[in-house]
This record gives sequence, C-alpha cells and structure tokens, in this order.
Amino acid sequence: MAQRAFQPRAIPNAEGHVARRGETSAVVSSLPSSGIRRFFEMLDSMEGVISLGVGQPDFATPPQVTRAAMDAMVEGRTGYTSNYGLLEVRELLSQQLERRYGVSYSPKSEILLTTGVSEALDLACRALIDPGDEVLVPEPAYVAFQPVILLAGGRYVAVPTTAEDQFMVTAEQLEQHITPATKAVLLAYPSNPTGAVMSRRALEQVADVVRRHDLWVISDETYDRLVYGHDHVCFSAIPGMRERTILLGGFSKAYAMTGWRLGFTAAPPVVLEEMMKVHQYVMMSAPSAAQYAALEALQSGEEDVRGMVAEYDRRRKLVFSRLRGMGLPVVEPKGAFYIFPDISSTGLDDLEFCERLLVEERVAVIPGASFGESGKGFVRICYASAYADLEEAMNRLERFLTKRRAEVGTK
Repeated sequence: MAQRAFQPRAIPNAEGHVARRGETSAVVSSLPSSGIRRFFEMLDSMEGVISLGVGQPDFATPPQVTRAAMDAMVEGRTGYTSNYGLLEVRELLSQQLERRYGVSYSPKSEILLTTGVSEALDLACRALIDPGDEVLVPEPAYVAFQPVILLAGGRYVAVPTTAEDQFMVTAEQLEQHITPATKAVLLAYPSNPTGAVMSRRALEQVADVVRRHDLWVISDETYDRLVYGHDHVCFSAIPGMRERTILLGGFSKAYAMTGWRLGFTAAPPVVLEEMMKVHQYVMMSAPSAAQYAALEALQSGEEDVRGMVAEYDRRRKLVFSRLRGMGLPVVEPKGAFYIFPDISSTGLDDLEFCERLLVEERVAVIPGASFGESGKGFVRICYASAYADLEEAMNRLERFLTKRRAEVGTK
C-alpha cells in the first residue's frame, strides 16, 4: 500500500478556528547548521588535504586508559552505573579540583558525570533557564553555545570581544549587555576558537559584576589543562563564586579521549539536583566503559597529559611564529590548541578565504564567522596535528598569501 504524504494536524484554537501545526519544531527549524560541519562537507571529494579544522587531538588515548576500559568490559562491568556516575571517579575529580584549584566539591552531592561536556552544557542550560531568560556569551564563541541556549528556551546575547583586548571579555563589556532578563553568563576560557585565557584580575572583575547583578555563571573549562606558561584560574575558586557557578569539564582534550564521550559538572546541590533530573531521564548514566577509562586516566595519566601539553606548546610556537612571519595580525594563544589570525588584509572575507585556501592549496581551516559576528575577518586554525603536517600547511598558506597579494598588488 502506498504511504500517504505527511499532513500536519489541524489544531483548533480557543475561538474554534483551525490552524495547521508545523511539521517540525519551530525552534529546531530556526537553528543554523554548524558552520564547521557544513564547511567540512567539502572535504569528502578532495585528496591531499591537511585539515587544521576539527578540534581533535592527533594523539591516541593513553594505552593504560584503553586497557582499563577493555578489562572492565571483559570482566562484565558493563551495566548502568549510578545516575551520578562511579563514585570512585567523582572522588578523584573532587581531589583533583581541590589540589589544582583550591575549590572543594562533595563527590556525593556536587559532581555529576555526563556524556561529554556537551551534555553537561545542555543540562546546565535546561536547569537554569526559563523561557525568555538571557545568557550573556563572549564572542567569538564555540558553535554549540547559541543552539543549546535557544533549545533551553533562553535568549542568546552575544558580547563581542576584540583582538585589542586579547579576546578577553571585560567587566565593562558584560555590564553594558545586562538587562532585567539576564540570568547567567557563559564563560569558556581557555577559548575555542581564539585560544584566549582570562587573567585572574580580569575574572575577579567579572565576578564583581556577577555578584552585583545576582547572576549565575556557566564556566566551560574543557581546556583547563591545555595552558602555556601560566596556571589556569578556575572561576568557581574565585571568592564568592562557588555558589554561583556551574563548572563544566571533561576528559576529551587533556587525555585525548574525544570519542569516549565523558564529561563532568560540579555545582552546588541546588542546581546539580535539577541537572541530574534531566540527566536521569535522558541519559540514565554516562557510558560505563568510559567511566572506568576515566578512573585510570585520573590515577595514572598525569605524565601523558604533561607530554601532550608540551608537544602542543611546541606546535603553538611554530604556527604563531609562521603566521607573524607571513604578516598576518594574530594574538598569541595562551591556551587550548587553536589560533585565530586576522585575514582581512587579504581583501577576502573569511568564508571565501577558507574556500580558496582549501581548493587551491588543500589546507582546511574554519571561517571565523562560524563563531559569531565578531569572528568575521578571522579564521580558526587548530594546531592539534602532527608537527610535520603543520610545517607543510604553513608553507602552503604562505604560498597562498603570496599569490593573493600578487593578485591585488599588495605586499
């Protein structure tokens, strides 16, 4: 029997008039597709491309971490865990946060293991936001922030940052965007896409604004271990901020565990319990094998982390030096594994620049506009690739710039 085409349901309103309901959610339909994913669809039919686009460590997960997960599976430890996650993992996370940042969380009531940091962000937004609540987000910002806020019923309010300020959001910039509807600030430092890191003084000034306006802070510290030449400042460790902060963290970047999909959140019980409500209905518990892997990572992975950070730093210095040598204005990244050069001097917008670089030189980078209006005129380069590949990619980029400057008659 032939299937009938879908027909939207007829819904009578209070006056008895009939209107047709849309086929899909209006909120979801209004969301933009990821600028990163759309751009990388171009790669499917191309050969010889050096991809500096996806934030994916080129390191394998440390072998002892993988073995721990394999042992757990072979031994039959494959069932659900507590909704909160394995207590042993939460205890080690609690100890690590206390040791590294001087902030204390109860492993039993203030830490929740999630399916990646992405789920932790979603839970935080759904637990905090009522329809119409505003969330201030410094831009350029990670591509998922706006959709997750909108899906929770909130209003995304971009707070532009600039290269002149090292892409650090200032207290004054936040203050200018606060309205009676403002509920929270979403901070993400070290930053994807800019590599920016906030100083303690700058964070203390932000904390003063948060305190005076009685706001929450969602602090996405996914890249906390990937900092260079200084110590990371955990926002909830700033005096008075622990009870106002939902801290997000994970294992993907520091331990090269992107595909394991394990993150965590640490927050006061008043909000963590609300996050757990959503988590238990939607996810039940984070993957058990990933939790056993994380347990091993926390116990024995410190040397691996230090080795990877040292190599990222070596790559960072290479790319930063080469970009400056090419005459591209660029802020030195102090964290994560991204760098965000200004390409506006080429006369190309960032999308055209990326498309031409990909087609002409087989190097893939991401248009800055994918990360918000203030990213226009920039591109994101991820240096989590092999050193030799980065060297070749920089050679190709320099060749592309030389040809482009010859086209327009500039130096």
